[in-house]
Amino acid sequence: MKEISSGVCAPKGYKAAGVHCGIRKNQSKKDLALIVSETRAAAAAVYTCNLVKSAPIKVTKANLSDGYAQAVICNSGIANTCRAEGVEMAQRMCELVEQAAGVPAGDVIVGSTGVIGAPLPIECIEAGMPALVSALGDHSADAEAAIMTTDTVPKEFAVEFEADGMVCRMGGIAKGSGMIHPNMATMLVFITTDCAITPELLQKSLSSNVKTTFNMVSVDGDTSTNDMVSVMANGMAGNPPITGPGADYDAFDTALNAVMTALCKMIAADGEGASKFLECVVSGADTYEAAALSAKSVICSSLFKAAMFGADANWGRALCAIGYSGADVDVEQVRMSFKSAAGEILVCDHGIGVDFDEEKAKKILTEKEIQILISVGPGSHTATAWGCDLTYDYVKINGDYRS
Repeated sequence: MKEISSGVCAPKGYKAAGVHCGIRKNQSKKDLALIVSETRAAAAAVYTCNLVKSAPIKVTKANLSDGYAQAVICNSGIANTCRAEGVEMAQRMCELVEQAAGVPAGDVIVGSTGVIGAPLPIECIEAGMPALVSALGDHSADAEAAIMTTDTVPKEFAVEFEADGMVCRMGGIAKGSGMIHPNMATMLVFITTDCAITPELLQKSLSSNVKTTFNMVSVDGDTSTNDMVSVMANGMAGNPPITGPGADYDAFDTALNAVMTALCKMIAADGEGASKFLECVVSGADTYEAAALSAKSVICSSLFKAAMFGADANWGRALCAIGYSGADVDVEQVRMSFKSAAGEILVCDHGIGVDFDEEKAKKILTEKEIQILISVGPGSHTATAWGCDLTYDYVKINGDYRS
């Protein structure tokens, strides 16, 4: 497996586009994206566990009930959530894809991201469809730009792998910077592949990998109403369809994990107002669940995130987070280090603080990427969680988000 370019357009048979249609006031920002497969594709998705769900999620669930799709349409600026006409608007977006691109409305994955409760100006989308369809091509970056809201950097990734001797490709784009605390933020991820695989196995791989990737990311502890991760697999690589467990399924699963993990890290690093990317690795647990609960609790701790912003080696806040995480671990076995490009320093052993050089610790924590390495015992299970520091700018961004 190797990393390649072109995002969702890396696999055979996919075209993408992104345009400004008028939903967003800033005309320099694209706000409508389209991804189209040449052929109908196996499809799978996972959605937010928030009881408040966007209308696009409800429509997408219905459209994917048969396990197939052929296109993705997504707008930014307005979330199309908590509106009486929301489902009608989401269905209308699918109908517009059918009219303009020839893909049946029932084969469309639809997404929206932006302000909750505001009306979606469907007339803008309708007016923008001709330009959107005309722009279809190798334009993954444009589609990515069109789904961004408070994101400051684009997020796309692609890999090449083999299944039954055939070269297959997989690529994805993502948006997410704030309201990130998935439980399957505002987070949207669209992945494409030309590998042939059944809808059932596609869903199995996606659901399994979400647990160790997107569900291990947190920026601010808020689970969005619009979270969705979808995958389309059109089979145009020419490999015999993957229909059961084995080497080919393992190769596909590994590739999907790689794409999702890469996008996870990009989302965490681009957290609203963030100045540092945090990676917490918890090892030595008796179960994966204990390791995962511990790692994510540390990443979610506002106090710890604030300490990382200030380059303060306040390891007690991380230990405290493990203690209230609900994880079945022996806190008297905890060993903790901070690591970055500037070095590594041990700060806690057997649940007790050790003497360490505060100046060296500060130098380590001043770097842009920081690892929190924690061992909780002699167990064999490890989990990794990703997040960012908590800065003044996070409050500034969310204090005037609607304006």
